[in-house]
Amino acid sequence: MTKKVKIEGPKFSREMIEAHFHMIYEEEEPELTACIITGAQAEGVAIEKAVFSKVVFKNGTFVNACFEGVDMVDVLFENCDLSNASFHKGLFHRIVFKECKLMGTDFSEAHLSHITIDESVARLSDFVDAHLKNVTFNDSSLKGANFYSSSLQHVYFDQCDLDDVQFKQMSLKGIDISTCTFDQLHVDLDCLNGCVVSPDQAIGFARLIGLTVKKQ
Repeated sequence: MTKKVKIEGPKFSREMIEAHFHMIYEEEEPELTACIITGAQAEGVAIEKAVFSKVVFKNGTFVNACFEGVDMVDVLFENCDLSNASFHKGLFHRIVFKECKLMGTDFSEAHLSHITIDESVARLSDFVDAHLKNVTFNDSSLKGANFYSSSLQHVYFDQCDLDDVQFKQMSLKGIDISTCTFDQLHVDLDCLNGCVVSPDQAIGFARLIGLTVKKQ
């Protein structure tokens, strides 16, 4: 079994100021750095190619927000609602989503490295054509999420709901889903080579290829 890679967390400055989200508009280029923002109300905002560095968001609302091409490094989202937000083609490094709503959130064509999604609801989230490296999903619901044609390297799913998830046109080699639950997955059988599953899951996949599993 390949040794699990350590997922790096955000690295913050010793001096973090309390700030308001609207301060992003005060910069010539949209940017927030070294600050803590609590209770942001940014529903439906559209800010392209924004930069967030060493930022903590707590109890914020970003529903339907558009941050296409965003650049995020060392950011924590805690108890935030990012449902249907768009981070299309974004760059993410050392990011934590803790107890967040990510329903329908768009990470398509994004590059994500050293990301933790923990105790969050990410149903119907979109990772189509995304590149995920050193990413962990912990105790989260990904029901109906779409990873079509994405690249997964050192990606971990632990105690997650993967029901109805799309894993088409991609490799699951080295991906461990043995602790996760699902009734069905949308997956190309030839891409399951090297995927780590539980005995019960293996029986389910065997049935998909027409095998009859006889119990002893």
